[in-house]
Amino acid sequence: MTTLAWELLAQGTSTPSSPQGPEFGKASPLGLVLVVALLVGTVLLIRSMNKQLRKLPDTFEPEHPEADQAADEGTERGASITEVTEPEHKTEQDPPAKPAS
Repeated sequence: MTTLAWELLAQGTSTPSSPQGPEFGKASPLGLVLVVALLVGTVLLIRSMNKQLRKLPDTFEPEHPEADQAADEGTERGASITEVTEPEHKTEQDPPAKPAS
């Protein structure tokens, strides 16, 4: 009985080494449409990106930096980081924290 069941179940399966059916290996026209649509979208995105990049200036340095320099007065370039002192330790007189209940 189980052998017959396995034979019936195995008839519906095909392995990669034994392709079956008249439509095996044929591509759908929908696949071609999808690939062409993706290529057209990619080309349009690249063109749009190139247009946006052409609008950017060659350099981002301001033509008149005086206003920026006036705002920077008083700041030091290359200032070293001051040492951070350790916080004071709690004294033993502090009671331990009680858990909230």
